[in-house]
Order: sequence, then C-alpha cells, then structure tokens
Amino acid sequence: MVKVLFVCLGNICRSPIAEGVFKDLIQKNGLEDKISCDSAGTAGWHEGQLPDRRAIKIALDHGIALAHKGREITAADLDTFDHIVVMDESNFKDVYELYYKTKHSNPAAEKLFLLRDYDPNVRGIKEVPDPYYGSELDFEEVFHIVQRSNEALLNSLIEKHGWQHQAQ
Repeated sequence: MVKVLFVCLGNICRSPIAEGVFKDLIQKNGLEDKISCDSAGTAGWHEGQLPDRRAIKIALDHGIALAHKGREITAADLDTFDHIVVMDESNFKDVYELYYKTKHSNPAAEKLFLLRDYDPNVRGIKEVPDPYYGSELDFEEVFHIVQRSNEALLNSLIEKHGWQHQAQ
C-alpha cells in the first residue's frame, strides 16, 4: 500500500481539500487497495477540528465530503508515509526541519515535494496559495489547483507502479 500525506500549515484548508480530492480520485480509479492518503498540519492549532467551513462548502460543491479532523504532523509520519506532499515552501522547510530534528536522513525528492510540482498549469510560483484570509473564490481557486495537481500526481503513481486504471 502506497501512503500519501498532504501537509499545510493548520490542516483546515489546503491539505484537507487535497486529501478529499485525492481520496475521490483513488475511489474513482478503483485503487483503494493500492493507495491511501491522509493530511496534517505543521502546526497543531486546529487539532481535532473539522476543516474550515469554506473548504467544506467548496468540496461539497464538487461532490466531495470532507470529514478529516485536524492534526499535526509527527515524526512517526515521516516513516509511515511514502510521499509527503506539501502546499508551500514554508511547509517544505518545516517538514524538512522535522526530518533533521528527528535524525532522519534527508528525504529524497520523491518522498518530500510540493504538490504543484505536478500542476500542469504552473507558471512561476509553485505554491498552493493559502485561502484562509481570503474569500470563497480563493477556496475555489485552491480546489482547482489541487484537483489538477492531484490528477497528475495519481497518474504518475499509477505509471510508476504499473497499476491499471479501474474507473468505476
């Protein structure tokens, strides 16, 4: 089982959306027995809380229910997950420092990377913008960035592992 962890700052906006979208793509491709995902934040401010109401609404508008409860990334996650997918450079730095503090070797590029490394429309900045202080339109933009990036990420994993699309 390949395990993917999506990480943002507070685990109530970007990473729960990414987790929900990726779970939906996994299910639609019939890959539940091959891949799983979760999400976490680099800070524990929202531990145990549901995602931001705007994240929940935008996901529901696209047929995806978000039920994740916020949590902070742990040292154990560094070993548990095959891929740690971060939303921005600050998250990347925080996770990289967690590796350093817990005496793990430096993570390989295929282990720790930015989600927008897979965005076919990316130009310039490769970060998923944080919509927390924005409007519903900002959450909608994040949803579309995450959707197309996750589709490309999943296709990359399918190709890498030689899995077949089993769309249901």
